[in-house]
Amino acid sequence: MENTFLNDFFIPWYVYIVIVALIIIIGLYVSKKINDVVTYYFNKMRLNQMLGSLGWQGFFDRFNTKLDVSRFLGTITQIYILLWFLLVSFDVLSLSIIGNIIGGIIGYYPNIFISIIIFIVAVFVADFSKKIIVGDFREEKLTYSNFLGNVVASSAWIIATLAILYQLQIAKTLILIIFIGFIALIVLTVSISFGIGGKDMARKTLEDIEKKIK
Repeated sequence: MENTFLNDFFIPWYVYIVIVALIIIIGLYVSKKINDVVTYYFNKMRLNQMLGSLGWQGFFDRFNTKLDVSRFLGTITQIYILLWFLLVSFDVLSLSIIGNIIGGIIGYYPNIFISIIIFIVAVFVADFSKKIIVGDFREEKLTYSNFLGNVVASSAWIIATLAILYQLQIAKTLILIIFIGFIALIVLTVSISFGIGGKDMARKTLEDIEKKIK
């Protein structure tokens, strides 16, 4: 489809190039600034530190690569903003085929952003799991539970991975089946665990309440 607005004024072809160049330059500047802002706020959330404490840095060290998730997420956002400017540029040049391809990529980006949110939540849950404490009624003390923390962290990562793959539309049907099965397994495990080991805890709690009432 021809750009009738520009053609009605008989604008020479080189003017199109100048307009597109200006759009791209502005897009590069704006997207870079947004990248810096996003990276700054993700750094304030201490994502890199939390992932490092969870053992991710060791994986990146094998490839002599620095762990910088904040910068990576900022770059993803920068690409998204830049794609909008490119879309406008190709529309000015009446290159609708390329514009449609870029439009399809932009339309897919909400899935990426939701996946990023899921990933961030998983990081916070996994980091929090290291601080889980378990009360011992017999010895009347609180202790850190590495086992329980690892179970919570592993469950969070598995659920997050499945949710991200589903959100990115990768083998959606298979991922959904695995996700439902994993949730059912967690519910069944918790139910059995409470049924076996929770009776004494519940009895002890009720006895304490009864003593306080008396």
